[in-house]
Amino acid sequence: MRKQFTETTKKILKNDKNTLLILGDIGVYGFKDVIEKKPSRAINIGILEQSTISFAAGISKAGMIPIVHTIATFMIDRAFEQLKIDFGYQNLNGNFISVGASYDYAALGCTHHCPEDINLMSNIPNMNIIVPGNSEEFDTLFNQAYKKNSPKYFRLSSDENNITNKTTFGKANILNQGSDITVIAVGPVLNFVLDECIKKKLNLVYFTTVRPFDSKIFDKLKNQTDKFIIVEPYYLSSIGSEILKKYNKKKIKIKNISVPFKFLTNYGTKSMHHNKLGFNKDSFSREIKRMIKEND
Repeated sequence: MRKQFTETTKKILKNDKNTLLILGDIGVYGFKDVIEKKPSRAINIGILEQSTISFAAGISKAGMIPIVHTIATFMIDRAFEQLKIDFGYQNLNGNFISVGASYDYAALGCTHHCPEDINLMSNIPNMNIIVPGNSEEFDTLFNQAYKKNSPKYFRLSSDENNITNKTTFGKANILNQGSDITVIAVGPVLNFVLDECIKKKLNLVYFTTVRPFDSKIFDKLKNQTDKFIIVEPYYLSSIGSEILKKYNKKKIKIKNISVPFKFLTNYGTKSMHHNKLGFNKDSFSREIKRMIKEND
């Protein structure tokens, strides 16, 4: 996705003179030609995250569209107040594109982990949150949304779904139907849930936009649903609350498969973390079998 971000942004910078790329000392090499040839359109501010966000807010107030890119933990954890006040409070147009979440930089340890990013951004009113499943989906969603007059967080991942869905900003997709069990999959998790959902004829609803949350998509399911499995590649988020709000007063059951709420102190690869945390096909299959057995 990071390579696609570079390609997508270069096209936008070329065709939309109202945009400005702001880098936090990340991705500089990929934009080297733009920085050298058009220094007024691409700036590397460096490791000054709070200043970067406030600078971007000034650019937005002046009528330009900032595109800000750096590692998730530096952008969100270090500059949360600026994101909240400068962009959320003023509801300014800004595009924040991160890399490194949740533990893409597994080998660098927990100082570079950021599974909390979606929860933090969800606590900023007016913030839109987009979690694309692969490079093509990012390209589509970014082009659809980057001009919208509100702050937007795009979460890039080193994981990519093998299939590309026709995505629309703010809308979810129904990928499979046939059960009273509904799986909610967010972003790049389809590789280990899709086959099982088809095999077991489960409802599968796919989200690439976490906020605004498309609760109306559940009205389109053919089967009445009261059992949910939410699969999301970060800490447990507000999606469960959105489901409870949608099915007000109806007795429902929700199971979450997400990144455990704890520090990951072991070093290794991302796939090692996945396997240790049970974020894989086998774990999902066991959870499905358990829920189906409970229904019998």
